[in-house]
Amino acid sequence: MTSADSARIPRHIAIVMDGNGRWAKLRHRPRTFGHNAGRKAVRNVVEGCLRQGVKVLTLFAFSSENWKRPEEEVGALMELFVRALDKEVDELHGNGVRIRFVGDLNAFDAGLRQRMTGAMTRTAANDALHLNIAVNYGGRWDIVQAARKAAEAVSRGELRADEIDEALLGHWMCLAELPPLDLFIRTGGEYRVSNFLLWQLAYAELHFTDTLWPDFDQASLKDAIDDYARRERRFGKTGEQVARQAN
Repeated sequence: MTSADSARIPRHIAIVMDGNGRWAKLRHRPRTFGHNAGRKAVRNVVEGCLRQGVKVLTLFAFSSENWKRPEEEVGALMELFVRALDKEVDELHGNGVRIRFVGDLNAFDAGLRQRMTGAMTRTAANDALHLNIAVNYGGRWDIVQAARKAAEAVSRGELRADEIDEALLGHWMCLAELPPLDLFIRTGGEYRVSNFLLWQLAYAELHFTDTLWPDFDQASLKDAIDDYARRERRFGKTGEQVARQAN
């Protein structure tokens, strides 16, 4: 792959995996059937990112708002997390994938937190793909927790309030040490970001598809990446400036 080709591959992709419930409903099956099918789509997309040379994949698995769903569905999702961790970690580790859970993990029971910590510890040295799984996560929560850390630093006398700028506050955001988000994908035909990575989305390209998440495969991922590659990313500059820099 040439440097020009690699520049057309997003380093960091984030996905809102929407449509599991509707996919199941179309098949006259319970929503949990759709969530289980969605796990297979995750495996396909991880494999696709490894093949395409994507370095970071962030998946919105469970938002802070999802606790409002029926108790039975939430319980089934928690059980699915446990089964997925038990079954998938070995393969992900073997493929050089580093797993990280982002969000307020304190809301989960001790057993699930232990499995999450074990998966993160085991894969911590891997670098083929950084797989971030956002659970009990919200973009507003992310900004608030960063603001609290900044306020605590001020109260300790480590910095002045007027020293806080975008770069400093961004340092306390989730995923701050990873490449910036390049491409945001939402499946399922909805055109919302749904409180996902609000800070990190500032300069990301947005790609929306009607494909329901269980049907999103490596071909769908390639379509999204190809769409990204056709766009001109200016970051406030003119098209002429970008063209001169490329040459």
